[in-house]
Amino acid sequence: MVEDTITDGKRIAQLLASEITGRDTGPLAAMSVVDADPDVEPTADGAFAYGVDRDDERVGDVAVQPERAYLELKVGVEAGAEAAEAADLRVRPKTTEPPRTLVFVESGAAVKSAVDVLVAASGGEY
Repeated sequence: MVEDTITDGKRIAQLLASEITGRDTGPLAAMSVVDADPDVEPTADGAFAYGVDRDDERVGDVAVQPERAYLELKVGVEAGAEAAEAADLRVRPKTTEPPRTLVFVESGAAVKSAVDVLVAASGGEY
């Protein structure tokens, strides 16, 4: 059996959006995908694909690069970083004011872990 690994940034972002919007119970029920750009084209620096809100507060943004997507967490940056590290996702701080955390989602299989990161960053439990 041949297994395909999804490493296309735009497709990874689409899978993540589906996970976020596909739940009507639990901590994801309060989350929504906002300001989506369905025609986004990946760039080396990362092109904005959509934002993620929880109860009308921006949790983070999702950007796409050719071979991955990344979350830029705007809230819960420490909790999100800890959850990402625990899930073996690549993570790094972004030195801005206020501070942000970047979490890299490098395959379709990592989307579930990215959802856990969003939940942790927003103060919920999954």
